[in-house]
Amino acid sequence: MNYETFKGSPYEMGFHYGSSLITHGKYILSQVPFPITEERLRFARRCLSLYQSHCPALTEELQGLADGQKCSFDQLCGVLFTMYCPAPNPRCSCFAIRTPGGTFFGRNSDFLTDLQDTYSNCFYQPEGDGLSFIGNTTSFIQMEDGVNEYGLSIGLTSVYPAVIKEGLNAGMILRLILQTCRTVPEAVRLAHELPIASSQTFVLTDRSGTIALMELNSCQKEIVIPEGEKAFVCSTNLFHTPRMKSYNNLSLDNWQAEERYQTLFKTLQTRAGRFTREDGFRLLSGAEGFLCQYDRSTGKDTVWSILYDTAARSLYFADGNPSRVPFCADTRLKFIPQP
Repeated sequence: MNYETFKGSPYEMGFHYGSSLITHGKYILSQVPFPITEERLRFARRCLSLYQSHCPALTEELQGLADGQKCSFDQLCGVLFTMYCPAPNPRCSCFAIRTPGGTFFGRNSDFLTDLQDTYSNCFYQPEGDGLSFIGNTTSFIQMEDGVNEYGLSIGLTSVYPAVIKEGLNAGMILRLILQTCRTVPEAVRLAHELPIASSQTFVLTDRSGTIALMELNSCQKEIVIPEGEKAFVCSTNLFHTPRMKSYNNLSLDNWQAEERYQTLFKTLQTRAGRFTREDGFRLLSGAEGFLCQYDRSTGKDTVWSILYDTAARSLYFADGNPSRVPFCADTRLKFIPQP
C-alpha cells in the first residue's frame, strides 16, 4: 500500500500524484489489467461531458494526473471511466451498525494480489470548498472507501452490471460524495441527481447516527435508511433489495459474495444493539465466518480493511488481510467540531 498526502488545487493534486508515481517507476497505462479497447475509449468520451458537468474538479485532477504521468488524457479516461462497467471489479464486503452509543462502519477490500503495490491510502486536503478526507483505492483518484472531516463514512461494493449507460462510475461517485457531502441525507440527494454508469452498493454513516444502504445502477436507485438503535446494513457483490435482485448475474464469479453477506448479516443481527469495536475487528478478520479467508496463492485476497468508530471519532486501518495484519489507529484527519 502506498501512503499519499495531497494538498492544493485539483490540477496540482493530480499532477503531484502522477509525477510521484513516475519517481517510483509506476506508469498507470502500463499496469492496466484489461485491454484499452476502442470500445472503452468511445464509451469514456461519451461520459466525459457528464464528468465535466457534475464533478469538474475531478476532471481537472484527472488532467493533472495525465500530465504528471506524461500520458494521454484520452487513454486515462478510457481506463478510469470504464472501471466497474463492466470489469475488473474489486470484490468487497461492507457494513454499518448503530448502537445506543454510536455507529460503526467497516469494510474489507478484496482484489488482485499482483497489483497490491499500486494500491493507495490517500489523505486529501483540497483547496477551496472541497472537504478533507482519508480514502483508499485500487484505482488512483477514484476512491473505494473513506471518511471525511465531517465524519461521513462511505464504502462501495461493485456488482456485475446487467445494464450500462453513460454516466459516472462507482469510484468517482464515492470520491465526489467524500469531497462534497457532510451527512448521509446530502449523499443520498447527490446520488439521486447523478447519471450512473456502473452497478454498485454504497454503505454510509454520519456522526448523527444515520446509516444507509444505496443499491444503484443506470436504471434503478434503491435507498434503505433503517430506523432504531439496533439498525444495521451490509453489502457484498450482489443486490439484496427486492427491486434490485433481478439485476444480479449469478453465473459469474463474485468471490463467494452470498457467503460473505450471510456472515455479515447474521453477525450484525446477533450483535445488534451491543456491537463493539472489538466485534468489528473480529468480524472483518473472519472470526465470525467466511469474509477474508481467501487462498492467496490463487491471486486474490483481502488487501486492506477499515473500521470507523463514529462515537470515538476513531479510524482504524489494516494494511493487508486483517486475519494476519493488525488494525492500527489513523489520527491524521482532524474532524470538524460538532455544533
